[in-house]
Amino acid sequence: MADLIPRHGGYRKLKSFQIAQLVYDVTVRFCQRYVEKRSRTHDQMVQAARSGVQNIAEGSKASGTSKKTELKLTNVARASLEELRLDYEDFLRQRRLPLWERDDPRREDLIARRCGTADEVAAWVREIHESDGRHGLSGQDRRNGHSTKSTKSTVSTRSTYPEIAANAALTLIAVACSLLDRQLAAQAQAFEQDGGFTERLYRRRQEARGRGQ
Repeated sequence: MADLIPRHGGYRKLKSFQIAQLVYDVTVRFCQRYVEKRSRTHDQMVQAARSGVQNIAEGSKASGTSKKTELKLTNVARASLEELRLDYEDFLRQRRLPLWERDDPRREDLIARRCGTADEVAAWVREIHESDGRHGLSGQDRRNGHSTKSTKSTVSTRSTYPEIAANAALTLIAVACSLLDRQLAAQAQAFEQDGGFTERLYRRRQEARGRGQ
């Protein structure tokens, strides 16, 4: 029976689930603070973040009997986070706040922190806000001893909390999406090689008939 219905449902151990859940917690806080509570955008951002988490979990639970469903739900999670990414980018653009480049040291610094909770992300946001104001540099630049002339992330004015918080969320979303892309590739390969529950059941019946003969 083990190979017919393989072990499944261990989504809490998936790094993609953990980061998606962190994105959800961060987004709830972000929307409470910076997005009008009665606006449609507020609800859409929270629901998109929640969808990312829920669909990873549902896909993991469904994988025991349907790899196709697992693949579909994981893809829904990935699409939901992409929708959320666009909402954060819109937030920055509409307020004329900078969208940090992919190689911005502040993004690398946040990823290296391996924050596990929204509180830890909030503490990082405060640290970057203070370091930008004091040095005109990101926290990572300051620790590495870079001058204002040697880094792309130099800021001439103090970065605002909304700017840092939105870019922090975008950084975490990028990590979650990258993990989900790899997860989807692995799931697609497994489905192609092993098939789904129906194929496994058919093979099991064939084997049973062969033994009976």
